[in-house]
Amino acid sequence: MRAAMVAVAIATPSLLLNGSAVGTPDIVAFVAIIAAILTFTEYNTNFPTILEFRDAPPLNRLRFLAFFGTIFALTLLAKDPITPTGMTAHATQIAAQMGAMLDFPYSPVRLLVLMLPTDAPPELALALRANAATAYAICLATIALFLLAVRVRGWPTGRGSFNVWTNMPLFDPTTGGDVVERLYRDARVNIILGVLLPFIIPAAIKLASAMIDPLMLANPHTMIWTVSAWAFLPASLIMRGIALARIADLIEAKRRRTYAGERPLQTA
Repeated sequence: MRAAMVAVAIATPSLLLNGSAVGTPDIVAFVAIIAAILTFTEYNTNFPTILEFRDAPPLNRLRFLAFFGTIFALTLLAKDPITPTGMTAHATQIAAQMGAMLDFPYSPVRLLVLMLPTDAPPELALALRANAATAYAICLATIALFLLAVRVRGWPTGRGSFNVWTNMPLFDPTTGGDVVERLYRDARVNIILGVLLPFIIPAAIKLASAMIDPLMLANPHTMIWTVSAWAFLPASLIMRGIALARIADLIEAKRRRTYAGERPLQTA
């Protein structure tokens, strides 16, 4: 089921935008199949490989929700000019309103729109603003849901014990100094990067405009995947940083309980 859902999420733009003039269905199908195989292999083995927090729901479920929700919402926005329906018209109206609210000075949405050249069509700027605001709002809501799971439901211990080896296969606790300090450091790095990337990516694209033409966003598929990556990758980093900080808190709390429970040896 997980593998099928990942494949459907990747193929959603091509499936719903079948009337668009530009598309690469063969490449999309290949990527969807590869992603499905990797997901099936990861969740169908007892030995972890690279996927983190696979047995610590709902982190990866929320990540997938953010990814699929962003892709699906942006696909509806791209579908409205091609084959409009009641759903696409309603989604476009909501996206335009969110774009107007989030398009304020120095906001990530404003910076993403400003990366377009001055001669860009106004329709493209409005579409980019609506797409960026929608994707950013979905990812912010997902981060808020994960914070709620941490604070209210006590993630990850609310459902039982937390296995570090299974959920953090790339983390080696035997190297690099104290485990808690390393986790806190990695958490801070991930959160800082997640906060800064929505500002850095538009600036980087603007500086690289000689090699990357921002007007390529006029292609609906390019618009969907570019804006989705711009919003989802920072959100995923922030959620990972929150998760690492939470694991560090649990280890530190267990250490305090262990030290508090120690008693001097009694001699006869």
